[in-house]
Amino acid sequence: MNLKKIVAMGLAAVMTAALFTGCGGDAGKKAPASPSSSGGKAIVVGLDDNYPPMGFRDEKNEIVGFDVDLAKEAAKRLGRPVEFKPIDWASKEAELKSGRVDVLWNGLDITEKRKENMLFSDPYMDNRQIVFVKKGTTDIKDEKSLAGKVVGTQSGGTAEEYIDGNAELKGSLKDYKKYSDYIAAFMDLENGRLDAIVADEITGRYYMSKHPDTLEAVDVAVGPVSTFGIGFRKDDTALKDEVQKVLNEMKKDGTMAKISETWFGKDITKK
Repeated sequence: MNLKKIVAMGLAAVMTAALFTGCGGDAGKKAPASPSSSGGKAIVVGLDDNYPPMGFRDEKNEIVGFDVDLAKEAAKRLGRPVEFKPIDWASKEAELKSGRVDVLWNGLDITEKRKENMLFSDPYMDNRQIVFVKKGTTDIKDEKSLAGKVVGTQSGGTAEEYIDGNAELKGSLKDYKKYSDYIAAFMDLENGRLDAIVADEITGRYYMSKHPDTLEAVDVAVGPVSTFGIGFRKDDTALKDEVQKVLNEMKKDGTMAKISETWFGKDITKK
C-alpha cells in the first residue's frame, strides 16, 4: 500500500495536531464487551497507526480513524471486544499468519498476490486518485481539462506514478509541482499557486472536509482504481463470514455511510 508511507511523511503529525483536533468522535475508546457465542474473545486488529484518516493516533495518542470506527462497530455487533495492535506494515502478512493479529484492517488494497496468502472481505471502498480544485472552479471537470493548468501532487505516491508514466498528460500541463506532503500542496491550492491537485481520494477528502469553504473535489477517477478490503487468515473462514455479515448490515442500515460522512464529509463507501 504505497499511500501508507506517503502519508506517514508528514500528513499524520501535522493533520492530527493542527487541523483535525476533535475528529472521529469516540473512536479512541474500545468497543464494549458483551457475552457472545464466541466467548467474548477480543478481535485483534493489525494496523499501521500512522495512516490518517484510516488509522492513526490523535492529539491524545489514541488510535482513531475511519477503519477504526468500522472495526469498533463490527465488533460491537458481534458482541466482542476489539484490540487495535500497531504492527510493522511491511510484515503484515507474517503478523496475520502467526496469529499475533486476527485481521488486517487499515486501508488494505485487495490484490491477486495477497489473495494467495489471505482471505478478503468484500471490497468496502475504492481507492481512487481524483482532482481537487479551489471552490468555484468551473473549467476543470476531468483529467483532460488539466491541460494548460498548474498541477501539484505528492512525491512518491500513486498519483505521481500515474502522471509521470503518462507522457501525454504530463506534457499537456503548464507546470507540474511535486510536494513532500499533501499539506503543502493543499495550502498552495488554497493560495492560488496551483490550479489543481491530483491526490488520493481518502486523504484529499479528509483535508477538504476541514476546509469546505475553500476546496472541492472533481469526482472523476484519474488513473486506475484499486479497492480496500479486510484481510483474514486463509483458514479463518468463520471470522471472515461473521465480520462480512455485520458489514453487510452496516451498509444496509446506513451506519457505514454515516461513518464515512464523519471522516470524509461524504459517503465514499462501495454500494
